[in-house]
Amino acid sequence: MTEYRIDDLARAAGTTTRNVRGYQDRGLLPRPTRRGRIAIYTDTHLARLKVINDLLHRGFTIRHIADFLLGIQRGDDLADVLGIREVVTEPWSKAKSETLSAEALKSLLNSGNPSHYLKLEEFGLIEPDGDDYVLLDRETVYAFGRLTKLGLSLSTILDVHGHVEREMAAVATTLISAGRSVVAAEHGDGWVPASGSETDWLAELLSEMRRTATISAHSALDRALDRDLAHQLKDYLERADVDPADLP
Repeated sequence: MTEYRIDDLARAAGTTTRNVRGYQDRGLLPRPTRRGRIAIYTDTHLARLKVINDLLHRGFTIRHIADFLLGIQRGDDLADVLGIREVVTEPWSKAKSETLSAEALKSLLNSGNPSHYLKLEEFGLIEPDGDDYVLLDRETVYAFGRLTKLGLSLSTILDVHGHVEREMAAVATTLISAGRSVVAAEHGDGWVPASGSETDWLAELLSEMRRTATISAHSALDRALDRDLAHQLKDYLERADVDPADLP
């Protein structure tokens, strides 16, 4: 087993000696063995430090990490708790990507306007890759291209997309906040699972909320589009003085 002095341990773990001492004081790291005045650490300490660093990067607090490690000492499975984080952070978007040359993208969107490309980047739809572009959401960008071929300007399409993005952000906040309220009402805000059954419950809740939110949002949008299309078509035909019965 490799042995480390505190400076070497901190360097190997990608942290600082101050952090190592702080984790020891909080009980997150076992105490080193002593050889005279020298503290000796082992691979066990290094592995624990890497777990702590990983959890911190994932957004967990020191208090939560202490609870997790205490659970491990009780025999709980930390992997179950980390599995919840994976459920929470797994991207909902499953957009497919594709790389196009600048010329191909210009042809697709009927535009080489740099301001259009900047907006597409801001929306997370494309990103430059040398002389090429990566379509981060291939389906959406191709849909924009089809609309430009039918005569819509890319400027108009991007303005509408930006408005929809803002509206959907508000919808997402409503849905996610509802899920958080359920957990907070059941266990208190800031709660993390302490047992396998609690982990399973939270994982199932989050997964089911994802499915329900997606179905609900899509269905509501379809109904709203049907209603508004009927309303605006009626208004349009009345202004054009056309009887809908006369339409082919």
